[in-house]
Amino acid sequence: MIQHLASLPILLPMLAAIILLLPPCGKSLFARRLTSSLMAILTFAVTVLLLVQVKDNGIIVYAIGNWSAPFGIVLVADMLSTLLVTLTAFLGVGVALYGCAGDDEQGSFFHPLIHFLILGVNGAFLTGDLFNVFVFFEVLLIASYALLMHGGGKPKTRAALHYVILNLVGSSVFLIGLGILYGVLGTLNIADMANKVPLLTGDDVYLAKAGGLLLLVVFALKSALLPLHLWLPNAYSSATPVVAALFAIMTKVGVYATLRVYTVIFGEQAGELEHMAQSWLWALAIATIVIGAIGVLAAQDLRKLTANLVLVSVGTLVALVALQNINATAALLYYLVHSTLVTAALFLLADLIATQRGKAGDRLVGGRAVKQPFLLGACFIIAGLTVIGMPPFSGFVGKIWILKTTLNSEQALVFWPVYLIMSLALIVAISRAGTSLFWERKDKTGDASDAANAHPLQVTVLVGLLASSILLVIFGDVATQYALEAATQLHDISGGINAVLKGGM
Repeated sequence: MIQHLASLPILLPMLAAIILLLPPCGKSLFARRLTSSLMAILTFAVTVLLLVQVKDNGIIVYAIGNWSAPFGIVLVADMLSTLLVTLTAFLGVGVALYGCAGDDEQGSFFHPLIHFLILGVNGAFLTGDLFNVFVFFEVLLIASYALLMHGGGKPKTRAALHYVILNLVGSSVFLIGLGILYGVLGTLNIADMANKVPLLTGDDVYLAKAGGLLLLVVFALKSALLPLHLWLPNAYSSATPVVAALFAIMTKVGVYATLRVYTVIFGEQAGELEHMAQSWLWALAIATIVIGAIGVLAAQDLRKLTANLVLVSVGTLVALVALQNINATAALLYYLVHSTLVTAALFLLADLIATQRGKAGDRLVGGRAVKQPFLLGACFIIAGLTVIGMPPFSGFVGKIWILKTTLNSEQALVFWPVYLIMSLALIVAISRAGTSLFWERKDKTGDASDAANAHPLQVTVLVGLLASSILLVIFGDVATQYALEAATQLHDISGGINAVLKGGM
């Protein structure tokens, strides 16, 4: 039964989505809400159990149809993938509950699409085969296309069009890259590819390099690395905030794929192709941090500001991928969890602020006071301090770990100034946003007496996400130790290969 546990983070969201499309859920909003919430909680509980099992007993390899790797499709639950599916499921619980406060009334397919997206994200994290990474990418992208349009409106339509076109091109490039690699290596199983890449000679090396760099283009698009980042600010800021909060995990799928492919397949054991993408990743990461910081400073509303914070986090994560060492990967994992949770919280907070400010919305201009200034103000302060990286929040731990990890690297002279100046830019931008949203007043806009208080479910989800930042510090020893163990396991290439090729059951 433990072996089958690795398949449940994929099967449960799929089952949930199907149930939600059938009667009585298809016709009853209450039934959809209840089913969606319960299935999201069940999925989260299963992922936590899977995480504990993997931590205690090692990598779980699930061979679908009992066809062992490299001939069959396998799911690989290691410490890295189980951490990320647990994070995804936790975010899914929050989004499902938050949507029950009224956002799901804007479209009858909101809840099924959430679970289809979670299915795609979890599948991309768990699969041990690059072709199935492509398959699960398509599943999550199809769900995200529809979710981006949730609620309708011209800005969403325009953003969705750009998003769809770019991702369709990216999917085509992905298939071309996979075709080249399959032609050279005869396999797309990640562990088997890692075995065969060091044995390449002659022209095959250049073909594999071409295929690997095409994958880099795709992953850069999925994670929104410069110059393929332009779709993200408009798409995320145009989407319904609860949808944007779930989208906070999607760029991490691109970062994860980059980390997995260029550490395991083209890492230190890849022979002539060792660390072939490192210089590209480093340059693109620094440029993305800079562009993200500029976007944060230039943002005219809180949602656009948060969308650019996602760019900053992506650049930071990819810079750590480029360092290609255990400490950098451990810092990456801690920062990934922190940044995903805080950006999701900021999207939801922008929704509540916009609802209570009337016509001013979440635009960074003077407007009427919010109905719940102490609640929303306190949440904004906590979120802002977390993003900036001030103690005692998780942003501080993540920032110190990142700076310490990069201190002795060759890139420190570039990374440290860029990262510290970016941090200063965030302080300025967050301070300006807080001043505009909570202090500046315009009498002509009226008061907040006619605004509704935030729904208890909305408050619960928002506070839960922000509390996670504090818990990452309170249980910092457990969190950092897990990150170090997961990073060590990922960089143990031979151990991972043996587990997959010899452990499929």
